[in-house]
Amino acid sequence: MSTKFAFVGFRHPHIFDMYQRCRESDQIEIVACCEEDAETRASLVERDDLEITHDSYATMLAGVECDVVAVGDCYGRRAELLFAALEAGRQVISDKPICISIAELDAIEAAARKQQRVVGCMLDMRDLPIYLGLRQQIQDGVIGEVQAISFNGQHPLNYGKRPMWYFEPGMHGGVLNDIGVHAIDFIPWATGQAIKTIVAARGWNATAPQHPEFQQCGQGMFTLANGAGVICDVSYLTPDSIGYQMPLYWRFTIWGTRGVLEATYNSKTITVYKNGEPAAREVEPPAGKPGAYLESFLREIAGETEGLHLSSKDVLKAARITLQLQEAADKGGRDVEVA
Repeated sequence: MSTKFAFVGFRHPHIFDMYQRCRESDQIEIVACCEEDAETRASLVERDDLEITHDSYATMLAGVECDVVAVGDCYGRRAELLFAALEAGRQVISDKPICISIAELDAIEAAARKQQRVVGCMLDMRDLPIYLGLRQQIQDGVIGEVQAISFNGQHPLNYGKRPMWYFEPGMHGGVLNDIGVHAIDFIPWATGQAIKTIVAARGWNATAPQHPEFQQCGQGMFTLANGAGVICDVSYLTPDSIGYQMPLYWRFTIWGTRGVLEATYNSKTITVYKNGEPAAREVEPPAGKPGAYLESFLREIAGETEGLHLSSKDVLKAARITLQLQEAADKGGRDVEVA
């Protein structure tokens, strides 16, 4: 029997990764697609792979028989859409971030507990060969115990091409929450060390003066349970003309007691600098697991709990810690203990 998916919101292109995987899956039937924004609906008319069936989410939710609601609307609208679906007894999965405030996350978690439903998310850094390889090297003890991590997740702003709702008050929610959640999820999973303390964080506007409230740049520092330190930058500062092809895109440098690992999204290999070896060496990453976030979600809503690649618990934990990091940037928080 197929799992019935209904989609709401196509205002961020990330959602099309999930949408196409659902179309190609023999386990999933797409039964409805809703887009409430008239301009976005008009832009989708010529797509031959998508039929918008509803322009009202309330109507779709009340009238369509579905098992799952998948959300890809503006960041600032996601919480209300997820909450409504959960209250209606549906399983839910969303593009990241799932919401933009801790209060919103509290409401989502409460509804998920009440209805005993799963919250999925497109945290697909876990699915990619390079990051699977970094985790494998760490778990195999190649560099000993992790002691320090630096990661850079800078993106191009692509002003004029990026959806303009990013710059509307209350819609974006901050760059650390927008981008940083991938690494906040990945680091504990890769290292086996929980995030313990948010030491400091900062967000600011650098080159978008026409939107002074938009938080274009973000940096943070936090510690892991074993005392390891993490420093990050997830700003929208990459040159638009180079974009996602920049060699430094999603760069991780990981120092351990016996060596160092380094890799980026665009690198073909992982560089290993191991104590006792005279030079760096390159390690091929393992095969990727494309779409594992979706496969894991399907397994969890079917009742499986063991060996999940990404669980609802993982999703909610990553969201909460990232929102705490964002809140530290917004309010000047220091040395915030992670629950």
